[in-house]
Amino acid sequence: MNLRPLRASLAALGILLLCACSPDKPIRIGFIGGLSDRVSDTGEAGRNGLILAVEQRNQVGGVRGRTLEILVQDDGQDPEKARRAIQTLVDARVDAVVGPFSSVVAAVAVPVISQAGILMLSPTVTSTEFAGKEDYLIRLNRTTRDNARDYAQRLYQRGQHRVAAAYDMRNGPYSVSWLNEFRSAYTAHGGQLVAAVPFISQADTGYGDIARQMLQSQPDGLLFIGGAIDVARLAQQAEKLAPNLPKSAAERASTELLLELGGRAMEGLLIAQAYNRDDRSDRYRRFHDAYVARFAQEPGFSAVLTYDGATVLWQAMERQEAGESLRDAVLRHGPYEGLQQSIQFDRYGDTSHKVYFTEVRGGHFVQVP
Repeated sequence: MNLRPLRASLAALGILLLCACSPDKPIRIGFIGGLSDRVSDTGEAGRNGLILAVEQRNQVGGVRGRTLEILVQDDGQDPEKARRAIQTLVDARVDAVVGPFSSVVAAVAVPVISQAGILMLSPTVTSTEFAGKEDYLIRLNRTTRDNARDYAQRLYQRGQHRVAAAYDMRNGPYSVSWLNEFRSAYTAHGGQLVAAVPFISQADTGYGDIARQMLQSQPDGLLFIGGAIDVARLAQQAEKLAPNLPKSAAERASTELLLELGGRAMEGLLIAQAYNRDDRSDRYRRFHDAYVARFAQEPGFSAVLTYDGATVLWQAMERQEAGESLRDAVLRHGPYEGLQQSIQFDRYGDTSHKVYFTEVRGGHFVQVP
């Protein structure tokens, strides 16, 4: 008797049974952020926030019985590297992308991801260049216009009527947008932007020269627009040259690295936070304690916003209907309950977001009215 046909049939049946019994393939979440550049503190905190959200969701069965997995790509805050990174995620056919965390990378990534029809959810991109657009980018943060206007009002009310600014052109879409919005709002209040000094964030940046250029205009306040490393170095140089001059920094630098690197030069610095560091609610404390236990460090603003973004994704995936794109599901099924505030998107995938102004006092961010 020839057993080959029977064996072949049994083998085929075994494969079918294995496929029938195996769980659905995992949901693949792409991550793109700066993990090796000068703002890696923001990218790493965002990655950690996503890891925690995925691990917690998988512990309760994933989404519709499917587990979640992360594919991580480092953009290095470099356009060419970012282009390759986002294409890698597209080629891997991820179900959604979390990131990027800088506007300069978003400028490269959004056209690619929109052409592929894959949802991209950015926790931190704020440039007005990406607001009010019908594309596949969903933004968790407010815009540079919102932030810069709040700063303009606060600085003028604090008696700073002549401000000098320095801004990082390495993340030009963000910094230039922020500066222009600030200039417009500040002038409307009666203030004068007496200097705007551009620089490119890199290892050999001459921070002392930048500080001296800012001070030549005899301002009554200094404003730094850049990442934590740059703001810390600029503040240190300014402290040497004009120790009593008030300093402020755009919200992007509001990480623990700023305090670590800046030291005593940070005292009195005004900076906005994208979340309430003093929140004692059960919801936030559970996240905070789980994050510290998992990563042995405090969560930064990008970790909080990324965790909220993951919450949006899981809930939208649960409610997504047959034939409905994930983008449409996100826009249709809000509002979503974030760690500290409700999240509701408009037709363009934009949302409002509350901020909390702080001053550095005694090496800590202390919330101010």
